[in-house]
Amino acid sequence: MDSPTNHGRRMVKGKIEIKRIENLTSRQVTFSKRRKGLMKKAHELSVLCDTQVAAIVFSQKGKLYEYASSDMKKMIERCELHRREYFHEERLQKEQQVQDLKDEITIMVNSIELLQRHCRRLMGEDLDTCSVEELKEITIQIEKSLTIVRSRKAKLNEDEVGKLKAEIAGKRELLNERTRLHEMVYAYAYIYNPRTYMHVFILARPTLI
Repeated sequence: MDSPTNHGRRMVKGKIEIKRIENLTSRQVTFSKRRKGLMKKAHELSVLCDTQVAAIVFSQKGKLYEYASSDMKKMIERCELHRREYFHEERLQKEQQVQDLKDEITIMVNSIELLQRHCRRLMGEDLDTCSVEELKEITIQIEKSLTIVRSRKAKLNEDEVGKLKAEIAGKRELLNERTRLHEMVYAYAYIYNPRTYMHVFILARPTLI
């Protein structure tokens, strides 16, 4: 019965940790058993499923072990042909993807160049090659832009004037309120008259500050 710590490979019952076996003798025994099992499974797969199966194994020392349900050389040639076709198709797909990216970059560069040329023409540059129709179109676009700019400027000026009017109205209201307060308030001066030995209250209107 195997020990729970058999080469550090057995984790729980029925499960083995897959890692390199450090003990050389155990490694060789395991290689022999697993190799025979692999060849047996390959043969069973070929017979049960009527398929062509090939298995190639090299030992640690480089010894070759192989199994083929038919001629090994023909199967290797077939495998190589399939591999070339697969990688050829994969290469074609990658080349097509690269070409698509190049085409997309070209379209983007051309679009940027057209936009830059259009901006220069709106600024009055590079007009020598423009036709009459192109110049008319540029003129219309400039006039539309000026209309939008003027409208925005008028709106900002209107808002600013509104703010100033509101500020002036507020100051005027404050001044009127102070005037009303001064009109309603009177100061009383208390004066002593030594001749009559009387105290006189004089109602006086204060000066506005």
